[in-house]
Amino acid sequence: MNETLVIQQRGVRLYDGEDKAKLDVGVVLLSTHRLLWRDQKNNECCICIPLSQVIFFEEQAAGIGKSAKIVVHLHPVPENKEPGPYQQSKYSYIKLSFKEHGQIEFYRRLTEEMTQKRWENTPVSQPIPTGAAIIKLLKLLHIICLLQISSQLLSPEDLVNACKMFESLKLPLRLRVFDSGVMVVQLQSHSEEEMIASALDNVSDKGSLTAEEFAKLLGLSVLLAKERLLLAEKMGHLCRDDSVEGLRFYPNLF
Repeated sequence: MNETLVIQQRGVRLYDGEDKAKLDVGVVLLSTHRLLWRDQKNNECCICIPLSQVIFFEEQAAGIGKSAKIVVHLHPVPENKEPGPYQQSKYSYIKLSFKEHGQIEFYRRLTEEMTQKRWENTPVSQPIPTGAAIIKLLKLLHIICLLQISSQLLSPEDLVNACKMFESLKLPLRLRVFDSGVMVVQLQSHSEEEMIASALDNVSDKGSLTAEEFAKLLGLSVLLAKERLLLAEKMGHLCRDDSVEGLRFYPNLF
């Protein structure tokens, strides 16, 4: 299978072992192949850890004045490690401190990926197939991969800046940025009200839904399905239960 983005969470601080990294708060991303941390202010500052390098991971509960953390224990750094913000460390583990919560769902999804080991089925460098197309919503990450198949000259920053010009150029597309930071390209005719109504109808019909269940019903990626549910929650139509079993949405009856 191709590498796909599983989940991402903003407001995460990185620790090098017990030491707080000299970096700003960032975004942690989990794909089927890698664990990545990216500085929110400087997108060029990125730390990437292949999931194959993870030995095990554990939760660290929140305390007074302390955020909940996920501790990731790693194999020794390979000799062919590419240059990055950290070339070496005296520790064999990192900590992800979740300042804006979301650690329960992230831990659950990380557990699933480490159990399934989907990275073993294909190399990380394999691109997303060119048969993918923009229908109503397409994750910006996928667009970047599609374009980089034929050109190595277009950077992600260039693409984002180009997408920001859609509306001023009066094109039928626009760049949509969800509250979580997820970016998608969507048609101008795409109705947010219909999207919210669809989420509410499906959740009401089933009684409750997780993002995974909603994704299967609509044929969407889990990431986009979750954004739709979160949007319906933001508008007051849904409420959530964030437990050890994951994030589940219910109709808001109040």
